[in-house]
Amino acid sequence: MNFHVTVLKILVSYPDGFADMEDLKRDMAILATSGRDWTERTRRLGGRMPGLDIFSQGLIDRTNGGWRITAKGRAVLDLLEARPHQAPIAAQELQSEPELAPAISRHFPAERDRDRLAARRHRRNARKQARAS
Repeated sequence: MNFHVTVLKILVSYPDGFADMEDLKRDMAILATSGRDWTERTRRLGGRMPGLDIFSQGLIDRTNGGWRITAKGRAVLDLLEARPHQAPIAAQELQSEPELAPAISRHFPAERDRDRLAARRHRRNARKQARAS
């Protein structure tokens, strides 16, 4: 599993792109144990950008006990998930003006991953509330 790709995918699944460390660790554990499909997918995506480093490249901000994906992080994730024939064009645009790269609306399996993570968060919160009462 590619750690950097997984972190970007998790953060983008949150409405404001921010996850505290507890949620981030839990979501990573879920994805790490979800099977070969996730592992192969993150390796494939990470292979499209071998030097990917979410920390040194400013793809995330570490604040308030958690991490938030930046606009540049969203653009890199869009680049990684672009179809192979689109990637070279997007890579040139990203390198020339990374701060202007817009977040592209996704209409593919990333939405399913986000929905699954949201459902798990909802169930976890419901269990916490049930135990508290």
